[in-house]
Amino acid sequence: MKHRIVVLGAGYGGSFAAGILARRLSPADTEITVINAEPDFVQRLRLHQFAVGQEVETPKLADVFAGSGIRLRLARVTAVDPDRRVVTVADADGGGEIGYDTLLYALGSHVADSGVPGVAEHAFDVTGRPSALRLRERLDTLDKRAEGGNVLVVGDGLTGIETATEIAESRPGLAVTLVARHELGARLSAGARSHLRRACDRLGITVVEHTSVEAVEATRVLCADGTVLASDATVWTAGFAVHPIAAVSGLEVTETGQIVVDRTMRSVSHPNVYAVGDAAYALGDNGRPLPMSCASAGATGRQATEAIVGRLTGRKVTDIKLVYVGNHISLGRRDGILQLVDGEGRAKPKYLGGRKAARIKAGVLKMSLWGVMHPTFGMPKRRRRLTAAPEVAAEKAFV
Repeated sequence: MKHRIVVLGAGYGGSFAAGILARRLSPADTEITVINAEPDFVQRLRLHQFAVGQEVETPKLADVFAGSGIRLRLARVTAVDPDRRVVTVADADGGGEIGYDTLLYALGSHVADSGVPGVAEHAFDVTGRPSALRLRERLDTLDKRAEGGNVLVVGDGLTGIETATEIAESRPGLAVTLVARHELGARLSAGARSHLRRACDRLGITVVEHTSVEAVEATRVLCADGTVLASDATVWTAGFAVHPIAAVSGLEVTETGQIVVDRTMRSVSHPNVYAVGDAAYALGDNGRPLPMSCASAGATGRQATEAIVGRLTGRKVTDIKLVYVGNHISLGRRDGILQLVDGEGRAKPKYLGGRKAARIKAGVLKMSLWGVMHPTFGMPKRRRRLTAAPEVAAEKAFV
């Protein structure tokens, strides 16, 4: 029997990791299966662009993994049983159970309503392609109205800033308001905050600061201080939440449902399970939890694959740097901010803004997509074999 590696999720973290494992492990004694609910690779970092009507490439996962030896199973994960080492899935054929020897959990995250009434019923979000398409259709409807419409973006994190500026630039007939819990761009340096504010002024975005939202209704938002803001489309970007599957599976998780992992991204409760990306509670080299981000997905994914390959082939596990160096923020298509942070996660005084920052952000996204679409790039002629028969190597890997 071959050693069965199952990857849950084909976002940035899952796709990258599956490709690395396929490049480095011999297919003679390993088989890699990726389970994903959708047939396409979704560029989540560009969903705010898709929402405003721009074309965003969505390659077919079947084409992405063609020739790599990776098996693709299009199905929705409904349960994980880490004691029996099986995953339960649902698909058009009725689903079933898929067994594994090593599990790589990369199911990512979705929008968090934070318990605010009305978010689930009335708000839009850009954390998935279906929800971004729903927002796109709503913006199309508002654009056709003679009076236009009010778009309210709640949350001034990276997603909120990028969504508000993208809508304002691409849909100038709509009035855009950005609601910030604290000062706009509070985590940025003073210079970057000023640049962000100038961008909002240039794009005609109304900024409401130091405001918390208590409820979302169909045509308005109610704030904690009693303020009522009219809204024809409320976009909720105030945080992310992970899928509850891990929490109910018996894996050790945090209060937020993230899987608690060690330095190698291995579950502290079930050593045959690894978690990467938003689903993992991983401490960076500075001792702080890595933030939910594409950069964290890349670092944790590389560390997990190093650990899996090292343990299965009897080699030393390489430590990947787990650092968060900064934020790339797009402010429409022609402006941006590149803000570096120090070892404690605090913004450094200097920043890069304007067209150059926007081009760097676009370049990073292009490189990320290219990496996903070329999983066999650099594949060696001879890939590493397991140190023993697959079943023996599996037991060694989990000691």
